[in-house]
Amino acid sequence: MNRRPGLSARLKLTISYAAFLLLAGAVLLAVVQMSLLRYVPDNDQGLLGIAPNRYLLTRMFAPSAATALGFLLVFGMLGGWLLAGRMLAPLTRITDAARLAAHGSLSHRIRLTGPSDEFRELADVFDTMLERLESQVGEQQRFAANASHELRTPLAISQAILDVAGQDPAYPRDELVERLRTVNTRAIDLTEALLLLSRSDRRHFTREPVDLSLVAEEAAETLLPLAEERRITLDVTGEPVHATGSAALLLRMVTNLVQNAIVHNLPGGTVTVHTERRRYASALRVENTGRPLPPELLPILTEPFQRGTGRTRTDGHDGVGLGLAIVHSIVRAHDGMLELEPRAAGGLVVTVRLPGRR
Repeated sequence: MNRRPGLSARLKLTISYAAFLLLAGAVLLAVVQMSLLRYVPDNDQGLLGIAPNRYLLTRMFAPSAATALGFLLVFGMLGGWLLAGRMLAPLTRITDAARLAAHGSLSHRIRLTGPSDEFRELADVFDTMLERLESQVGEQQRFAANASHELRTPLAISQAILDVAGQDPAYPRDELVERLRTVNTRAIDLTEALLLLSRSDRRHFTREPVDLSLVAEEAAETLLPLAEERRITLDVTGEPVHATGSAALLLRMVTNLVQNAIVHNLPGGTVTVHTERRRYASALRVENTGRPLPPELLPILTEPFQRGTGRTRTDGHDGVGLGLAIVHSIVRAHDGMLELEPRAAGGLVVTVRLPGRR
């Protein structure tokens, strides 16, 4: 934005300091004049018949007062300029950091030292903002690259199938339609997951009271056929707990957690969904059996398109790799916390803590 040039903050503060000092000096001189000279008689004899009189003293006092005010003005300008520069030095560092950030350099940090004051607080907040921006930009760049790769895969498969079918007139039409339907379904699922992830990141949803225990029961009822198909025992326990947020997004969050717990399991395993009320928080825990999970794998499970190498699926399908990423995004949009912990006997425990209604 183009704006007309104006005085700098340092110059404004300097003028303010000098003007205040000049005004204080003028008031002091006026008080001295009014307090002392009013006792000097205004006649030719002066006080006790001795000259000079008030008129002469006033004429003698005026040049000295003007000289003193001039000295105060110069001293106020010089001192104010130095003081303003020293006071605004932290602001200059913050401005330089903001300018670097505006040009794309998010790795720079102010790291302002010294006692806590307004500038120190502003610098700390700015450093925190830069850290979060750098993390989010890096995450978005990785997400964009992975999304492009994942979306390109089904399109390339469809193109290859069509090329083979076009070169072979005897290619079975039913097989062609079935294979294209499978690839297209995968692409649609991936697109819907990307849209849901984007929606939860923007927090564009209406907040309302939601009973997590009812959401857990609905998700379990929906996925019960899948659990029975894989011979997984699915249990929902706990008490009614309430949170404030989007019922649709929270249902998708619980559904993703339960579905992951079912498909990343062993035949004859168990999945337990438990809700409980904690201090000013509503907690939902999904625990499943399975193979032992390396602890170093946990930090990347919530990254987009990370399918968790080493986790067991019974259907041979890798999915789109957005299940826990969507869960993490929904939890973050509801100002909650997501915790992943491997079970000692194998499997995973996922705990979601959301701000509860008091």
